[in-house]
Amino acid sequence: MFVTKVTGYKRLFYATRYSLRGLKAAFFSEPAVRQELALLLFGVALSCWLEVTVPERVLMIGSLMLIIIVELLNSAIEAVVDRIGPEVHELSGKAKDIGSAAVFMAIMLAIFCWAAILYPLLF
Repeated sequence: MFVTKVTGYKRLFYATRYSLRGLKAAFFSEPAVRQELALLLFGVALSCWLEVTVPERVLMIGSLMLIIIVELLNSAIEAVVDRIGPEVHELSGKAKDIGSAAVFMAIMLAIFCWAAILYPLLF
């Protein structure tokens, strides 16, 4: 049996629709995603207000976007682990902890980027 794959603009349309559905699901089910989106909006406004170069602004905004990207991946990992079963298992906990550590590292990167850019402006 052959499965016909959608190609071209139609594929792009469906991929975009699935992505937006995923963002909506994450927004309504994950408080961390809502908090990080609020941080992103504030960070974009602040970076546009500050007198920084374009590459610095891109780095500031990009580092905040990376937090959300990693959070979305972490949420996907957690959903898959929870789908497997409610029982406590060492590997399930390990997968969730590693996903959480990835979010933590993205946050640390954002803090480092913002501090490196803002330090010369403040001192």
